[in-house]
Amino acid sequence: MHVFPVIGHIAIGEVTSPDVLNVVRPLIERLKLDSAHRVRSKIGEIFAYAIVHGFTNYDPAQAVTKQIPSHKAKHRPALTEPKEVAQLIRDIYNYEGTFIVQHALRLSPLLFQRPGEIRKMTWQDVDLDAKEWRYLVTKTKVQHIVPLSDQAVEILKSVQQVTGDDMCPHGFRTTASTLLNEQGWSPDAIERQLSHMPKDQVRAAYNRAQYLDERRRLMQSWADYLDSLKGSTNVIPFKRAS
Repeated sequence: MHVFPVIGHIAIGEVTSPDVLNVVRPLIERLKLDSAHRVRSKIGEIFAYAIVHGFTNYDPAQAVTKQIPSHKAKHRPALTEPKEVAQLIRDIYNYEGTFIVQHALRLSPLLFQRPGEIRKMTWQDVDLDAKEWRYLVTKTKVQHIVPLSDQAVEILKSVQQVTGDDMCPHGFRTTASTLLNEQGWSPDAIERQLSHMPKDQVRAAYNRAQYLDERRRLMQSWADYLDSLKGSTNVIPFKRAS
């Protein structure tokens, strides 16, 4: 028996482009465009197999490609002007929400990791004595080391007195990346701190501590800079630590 002679009760040679469009239309209407493109692509793979093995001469999924709008990624808003960052930091410290949310918000700009990773932070991954947070990056499946500044350690110690649970975040990755690059920190060290992995995953895993000494200086200098923004109405230039 062949693998793809029939889809449902319809012979594969009888499937038309409108049939394929009807399959992906609900996804298009719900604006799940990435899913719609993936489904159409999978159907195309089935018909590619069918064509090669002589079940049909026609791929009805091909004509549907341009009927699915392209998904235009929207860049998440991020502040890159020091004056705006300063106001945001002051707003965060004036926030009167629950204790855990207050401290999670204060921690997020210090660490600038992915919000989901900060939200799922566990105490077993945090070493306050070594001033490090080591965790498995969900997106890349690689162990990552985040040096903790004095300010980050202080926040975590405050939270530790209240909870042994997960922490919780905000999006400061672009903010930190932009300002750190502008101030002359090594782009490689910044990328590594953002846990952006090289394409060579073996090398990435082997070198996961790469630039760690510089990243320790970077993280403490960044935390000191945020403190200076929080405490002053005058924007202080971000001086790179030597």
